Amino acid sequence: MKRLPKLLLAAIFLLVGISCEDIIEEDISNDTVQIVFPQNNSTVSSNVVNFQWNELDGADKYRIQVFNSTSGIVVDSLVTQTNFSSPIEAGSYQWRVRGENSAYESNYTFNINFSVIQTSDLTNQQVILSSPSNNLYTNASSLVLDWQDLTNAATYSFELLNVTGGNLIVTQQSGLTNSSVTLAAGNLQQEAEYLWRVKAMNSSTNTVFSDRVFYIDRTLPNTPQLTTPINNSSTAANQTVSFSWTMASDSGTIQSPISYVIEFSNSSSFSSLIQTTDVNTTSFQQTFTVSGDYYWRVRAKDVAGNIGSNSNIFKFIVN
Repeated sequence: MKRLPKLLLAAIFLLVGISCEDIIEEDISNDTVQIVFPQNNSTVSSNVVNFQWNELDGADKYRIQVFNSTSGIVVDSLVTQTNFSSPIEAGSYQWRVRGENSAYESNYTFNINFSVIQTSDLTNQQVILSSPSNNLYTNASSLVLDWQDLTNAATYSFELLNVTGGNLIVTQQSGLTNSSVTLAAGNLQQEAEYLWRVKAMNSSTNTVFSDRVFYIDRTLPNTPQLTTPINNSSTAANQTVSFSWTMASDSGTIQSPISYVIEFSNSSSFSSLIQTTDVNTTSFQQTFTVSGDYYWRVRAKDVAGNIGSNSNIFKFIVN
């Protein structure tokens, strides 16, 4: 039996050492995270609380929980940072946090008491945007934008900017007393990335702008081109068949994420379908147990709601 070269053996040992070290997690089960803010019995004068704590050696994520005065859970989140911001209504609360890794969990901190008040000073408060969700893709011709009413706010200012067009202001409204704005077709004529933002005001103070982004995409996805199996090919029953296709790049200003629909039929007219499947890649595998003639086609769709044309139709025979 031939001996392995010394350099090869050393490389193997080095790789094994690195692998073992990567999967060994530090035991943090007896440790406790040190909290920074809010401290026990603190009062937070804002509708949004920024919870903060110090990094714990050996932890790569943190579980933060917030409870209301009746011990109901208000927040239960797993985060990788050492801070977490959340809207909190006025009232009395407790919070705690622990460190975690893939193998261990630290102790929770003792429950920390704090209270939230909302004063007439809006400087440290925020407008909480409700819908649509941030980074929405849509082909809508109109859109309703909502936010939460802010206690002690008298009016709101709203702005819509076309980011693709160089942050050009499309529309702005001030003195709003309602907590929503409807964007009509005239405001959303172009495919673009849009930023919308709102701030609250009263007679003496105001918040900073809160903002979100959405994308208007009205370009239909291109038509997929079938590649394999080639048209009129044959395969044996109970064998896995690999289907694949290509797709030209999106030509629109906004490229929404694309997925595909693959359909199978026993009829070349697709008058009846035997299977329809959504897939996120340009390939799909399927096993056919019954002999006969089959037909398949693919179409693309995007998350904005645009649906492209069906591809050409390929036939394959199962023997």
